[in-house]
Parts: sequence; structure tokens; C-alpha cells
Amino acid sequence: MGNRPNTIKIDSYAKRLKIAEKVAYSLLNKPYIWGGDNPVQGLDCSGLVIEILKSVGLLPAQGDWNAESLYRRFKAHEIEEVDFTEGCLVFWQNSQGICNHVEYALSIELSIGARGGGSTIKTPNDALKKGAYSKIRPWKGRPGRTIKALVDPFLNP
Repeated sequence: MGNRPNTIKIDSYAKRLKIAEKVAYSLLNKPYIWGGDNPVQGLDCSGLVIEILKSVGLLPAQGDWNAESLYRRFKAHEIEEVDFTEGCLVFWQNSQGICNHVEYALSIELSIGARGGGSTIKTPNDALKKGAYSKIRPWKGRPGRTIKALVDPFLNP
């Protein structure tokens, strides 16, 4: 096997966005699993976003990220809410200012994210009992949640 690049090349911004959206919808209703990075067995919030970003070459095929490390990787692409569009990432923070949740925006109002779990959700059965799965919800105005940043990972990929 020859030397293959870690990322794929996709010609246009519009193509990337369309592929990413298809992948995002394919991950809908998957079980939430703490630390999950497998679309079949279950995903946590960063695992879901990582799958989407890998599908269009915005992350290398190998690597391990969480919400905070994804934020650090893409923070140079932070945007104002007025520039927000589909394909952006929404990062929430805890009381120490560390990103503890991330979702992928499907529109200026809705995002898809793996939610409803936490560190106690280790199996698909746990997820089923808690109603923890990837779902689409409005990203603004979530009680008890503070948005840290809006980021467009598609800028200058």
C-alpha cells in the first residue's frame, strides 16, 4: 500500500456541505455512549461531530478529540452569530470555560447532537433506558447551557 493522505479532497464548498449534511442525517437516532466514536455502537457529542468532519476531510482519518480539543483545533474559524450558517459547530462550555459539548448545525436554528447521556451511559441499553441518542433540536436558548463559540470548520479547510 502506498503513501495515502490522511484526508480526502473534495472539490467544492457546496459539495462538502452536502456530503456533511447527508452524513449528519445518517447519524440521527444513534445511541449516545459516553466516549463513543462508533456510529454502529454509539457516539457521544464529539464522536458524532468527528464522524461528520472526517467524512469531508476536515479531520484526519486517525485521531482522538473531545469537545474542547475540537474547539482548539477550529477556534481560528470562530464567527459571529450574524455569519452563522449550516455546517457550523456550536460549542457549549462549563463553569470553568472549558468546552463540554459540541453539535453540528443543520440550519441557523437547528443542530444535531448526541445528547441525553453523560458519563454513566456506557452501553446501548443504558442509552435506551435514559432516552440518550442523537437528535435534532434548536441550539439557541437551552436552559443551563452557555454557548462558548460558533465555529465554521469549512472556512479555509
